Amino acid sequence: YETGLANELDLHRARTQVETARGEVARYSQLVAQDQNALNLLAGSPVPQDLLPRGLEDVNPPRDISPGLSSEVLLRRPDIMAAEHQLKAAYASIGAARAAFFPRISLTTALGTASNELSGLFDSGNGTWNFTPQIVMPIFDARTWAAYRVSKAQREIALAQYERAIQRAFREVADALAVKGTVDEWLAAQRSLVEALSQTYRLSKKRYESGIDSYLAVLDAQRSLFAAQQGLTMLRLAKLANRVRLYAVLGGGAD
Repeated sequence: YETGLANELDLHRARTQVETARGEVARYSQLVAQDQNALNLLAGSPVPQDLLPRGLEDVNPPRDISPGLSSEVLLRRPDIMAAEHQLKAAYASIGAARAAFFPRISLTTALGTASNELSGLFDSGNGTWNFTPQIVMPIFDARTWAAYRVSKAQREIALAQYERAIQRAFREVADALAVKGTVDEWLAAQRSLVEALSQTYRLSKKRYESGIDSYLAVLDAQRSLFAAQQGLTMLRLAKLANRVRLYAVLGGGAD
């Protein structure tokens, strides 16, 4: 602009792009600072800077979950363990309750994606729970709960909470595996988009420098590239977060 190669309109358009990027940098810097504060609180002391990753490339994700993973790992989830303790308090047989309400299936295929058995637990139309309890033995001993004055309502509440905890566990695993099964394809598509937009930006800049196009075309290409690069970063972060989420919904990870 100062040498007369660009007009004032181009200058303000470029400045708008720069200020937008500065705002995004400030926003993400704030998020990083908040995450560091949360990490320091979790660790109980400030975490040394040399232990923190400089970028997503330096993050070592948890190892992938095992293929053919048994649903029995979900019995280690705190919510299911709590529901079983409530059943015990109502003098129920945990073995009978598990046999009736807990599906014993493989959660994952050989490729680590959701198994057909897991998908079959939910109705294909509306996604509701589709597992029918198989009660083959009494869950409550009538003599025991009568002696300890455990009411029928208490037994039904404890049993309903147990069934609900199981449904929630399998639903959360299915949701996490659904993300895992599609995020790599999404990442590949986003990388291709970033590459294509990089070429578009490079060519637009050359055309502007040759006097063929206005600077508006360069700014549009740059804006699209910036948005695509942000999307790629968010997808890479989502993939790492999904791996952590899988370990959480499986009850803390599987051996």
